[in-house]
Amino acid sequence: NQSALSDTPLEFIVEYLLKAKEIADRNASVPEELRCNLQKALDIASGLDMYLERMSSPESEPLAELFKKTVSHEWNKVYEDGKTMFRLPKECITGHVEGQFLKMLVHMSKARKVLEIGMFTGYGALSMAEALPEDGQLIACEIEPYLKDFVQPVFDKSPHGKKITVKVGSAMESLKEFARAGEQFDMVFIDADKNNYLSYYTFLLDNNLLRMDGVLCVDNALFKGTVYLNDTTDQNGLTLREFNQFVASDPRVEQVVIPLRDGVTIIRRVPYSPEMDAQNTVTYDEVFRGVQGKTILSRLRLDGKVAYVTGAGQGIGRAFAHALGEAGAKVAIVDMDKGKAERVTQELGLKGISSMALAADISKPEDVEKMIDSIISKWGAVHIACNNAGINMNSASEDTSLSEWDQTFNVNLRGAFMCCQAAGRVMLKQGYGKIINTASMASLIVPHPQKQLAYNTSKAGVVKLTQTLGTEWIDRGVRVNCISPGIVDTPLIHSESLEPLLQRWLSDIPAGRLAQVTDLQAAVVYLASEASDYMTGHNLVIEGGQSLW
Repeated sequence: NQSALSDTPLEFIVEYLLKAKEIADRNASVPEELRCNLQKALDIASGLDMYLERMSSPESEPLAELFKKTVSHEWNKVYEDGKTMFRLPKECITGHVEGQFLKMLVHMSKARKVLEIGMFTGYGALSMAEALPEDGQLIACEIEPYLKDFVQPVFDKSPHGKKITVKVGSAMESLKEFARAGEQFDMVFIDADKNNYLSYYTFLLDNNLLRMDGVLCVDNALFKGTVYLNDTTDQNGLTLREFNQFVASDPRVEQVVIPLRDGVTIIRRVPYSPEMDAQNTVTYDEVFRGVQGKTILSRLRLDGKVAYVTGAGQGIGRAFAHALGEAGAKVAIVDMDKGKAERVTQELGLKGISSMALAADISKPEDVEKMIDSIISKWGAVHIACNNAGINMNSASEDTSLSEWDQTFNVNLRGAFMCCQAAGRVMLKQGYGKIINTASMASLIVPHPQKQLAYNTSKAGVVKLTQTLGTEWIDRGVRVNCISPGIVDTPLIHSESLEPLLQRWLSDIPAGRLAQVTDLQAAVVYLASEASDYMTGHNLVIEGGQSLW
């Protein structure tokens, strides 16, 4: 929009090129080659912003409404009527492309808690809130009370508006309040009074308001180009020039300036090293710097690992597969029902997780061997074996048939053994592997009132299998552990036949509820990761306290 006031370096370039072209067009002595080059430069400069708009993801309806409401508002009149302390130009709005950039930055940094210093009409705040998880929080510090009332109706229309809290008042006073409360933010966006940028920045870093892996984003870093023009006398430009130079020379951080609109600087704290400390008083060991320089959450990642999960077409196995995949592993989905396995691979694919579907009956040795061979053939290794498949056939002990006993043991214990052995042979050659068996709370207590002799006994066997293999193989790099869930909430539990038992079970569980499959996911990731390398032969019980009563 050439009638609008120029506000960014690119808009000024377009303005000056237009003026130069007008002068050239009025002067017959200007060579055609110069006119041609001026036009080419103008075409490139004037088309860039519009192209970025078209190629960036579209803004949401609430953002579009907020933009329209902002640019059509009579800000000069509002100021003259004494409703705002400052004359607020509509050019201050964050805008579509920068809003999508901030949203992407929140996604990439996996931020859960964001601080915005300087909100204006909340376009940037709502853009960032759209990327926050459901329980995420954005606090927007704004000195103008008028703006909170202006933006709130649009926030209320958005499903993400509830994540935003507008804190009216001095931003520096708010920062001091956050520091006293020990608050920390995953991402901070500064877009406020330029004279205080340096004060905000130093206070944030000195008081650890930005968490260890946090991102600090600063707007207006190029301020109309005045930060690098030698002859500038613009006070805001000179202030931002000083700020940029301070950040560039601060050994605590690294940063990059991106020429988006009026310039955005992304800043992060660099990891500490002894050279940064003249006193060298820090005990710079693995506790401080992390094992191999990795933080504890990084050590829980499974990037580059190959996993399989048996019985992964539904229930606990499906939850395990999702968890391992989300942590970075490639996952083979193994189930007797190929259709169910394929549905889970489809789910994982939609999340960007590599997986494959395999049909196998783990009670058959040929199926187990074929399963391992298929995974090795596709991915070249097996790092994580999640032996989860199992069956339960209830009957009173005096009525338990040999066939029911054999069928239960063939899957639950013999099948688990064959999977452990087949995966273990591969892992022992590799010199590394994690085997995780699904046992049961029934390995510790006799759950009642249901009668399930074969199941209880087979699961106790899984624990002893795990303990034995865990001690035999750890010195060759293979750890074997198991997870013992309590009673897991499944559709079957709520069937008419089991409904009478449900109240009895609930009365036996201190937690007062059944286990959800999601209650088990973190455990399988921990046991699969390098963070649990010193743990073997362990039965990790997750049953809401039921085995304690």
